[in-house]
Amino acid sequence: GFAAAVGAADAGADTVLVERYGFLGGNATAALVMPLMSFHNEHKQAAFTEAGDTSRLLPTDHGEGEPVVAGVLWRLLDRLMGRGGCLPPSPKTGYTVPFDPELFKFALLELMDESGVRMLFHSFASGALPLDDGSGWRVVFETKSGPVVIDAGVVVDGTGDGDVATACGAPYEIGRPEDGLVQPMTLMFRVADFARPDFAAYAREHPDQWRGVHGLWDLIEEARANGELRLPREDILFFATPHPHEVAVNSTRVTRVLGSNVWDLTRAEYTARHQLAEIDRFLRTRVPGFEESYVVQSGTHTGVRESRRVLGDYRLTGHDILAARTFPDVVAHGAYPVDIHNPRGSGTVLKRVPRGSFYDIPLRCLLPRDTDRLLVAGRCISGTHVAHSSYRVMPIAMATGHAAGVCAALTVRHGRGPRGLPYRLVQRELLRQGARLRTGPG
Repeated sequence: GFAAAVGAADAGADTVLVERYGFLGGNATAALVMPLMSFHNEHKQAAFTEAGDTSRLLPTDHGEGEPVVAGVLWRLLDRLMGRGGCLPPSPKTGYTVPFDPELFKFALLELMDESGVRMLFHSFASGALPLDDGSGWRVVFETKSGPVVIDAGVVVDGTGDGDVATACGAPYEIGRPEDGLVQPMTLMFRVADFARPDFAAYAREHPDQWRGVHGLWDLIEEARANGELRLPREDILFFATPHPHEVAVNSTRVTRVLGSNVWDLTRAEYTARHQLAEIDRFLRTRVPGFEESYVVQSGTHTGVRESRRVLGDYRLTGHDILAARTFPDVVAHGAYPVDIHNPRGSGTVLKRVPRGSFYDIPLRCLLPRDTDRLLVAGRCISGTHVAHSSYRVMPIAMATGHAAGVCAALTVRHGRGPRGLPYRLVQRELLRQGARLRTGPG
């Protein structure tokens, strides 16, 4: 939602950004999905060893590369770095971006202020109808003041779940082909008063028990044998943040739940918070460096990896990603691996994009079938279960959001639907706004 609003405002459209919470940032701030995953390709393999630095607590497996996402994302990162709110991507961070979620919220608010975007908070999309003359959509939002109705010449759905697009009649699919299951949900949380030197000493003394950001297999088995830990994943995963005495823990896992089903969401929140309590106790009682630690914040919302995937004019595939495929109507890039957390339980599948390469996301993936004057952005764009596992990460979501916002603004300016807009116009405006795109001549 954020990226789309900035893109539209920069292109001169009258833009309203509607947000379900009282702050901006989506999964970065509502679900504490930290850090931002790498948005760089990889020209060289990592030259360091995992045992060489046991205190970094950031990925060790991503070598030197170059950013394949720019534009709005870099405007945000520049703002955050100026406030000490993030660490810049580099080999030292594994090209991830650890950030402070509270400063993240404020940086976005500043960008919105400067863009002149009108905002409506605490509003949840509940329905949509086409305008009588076919010139756009009437979207209904539920609020404390009762229903709020907004008529728009073009709508960008940045809900992640495709809520607005499906209300507009767009077709969608859910889950993997064989059984319809989706990737599990995770409630992330921040732990403060962490003694990093003590943990680093443990990792040095037990080099087979920690791999950069995950491990503790022996301690987990001891806790399980004593009935202290019941966790449907095989290890503990946590990341450093910009604060030296803090980590972001990504270790809860709830399977067989769907983010578009309120009963599943309720069960996921309930189950994940019970898991959080067990993990917190495990860390404090069994893991060196956590003896005085405490949970300082958990996500407002459990992190949803996968729910609806809206069917668009083109459906990106796993083959497209792993073959680093190009498209003439490219509007965003990705280089993040295919990364599938097992929908049934423990284990993760990881397949990398070819070294030095990246893939294109075409504008057609942002255009839902059977609709007009509607775009999708983020993890609900058109793609398969396998492709989704790569483009679902937040930097790529920001790139598709930026593209959708620019396309929406140009749609209004030129008085035609997105399909009637030459993709070259969208590419030209994205490049003017600093986006990274490889485009042909013309």
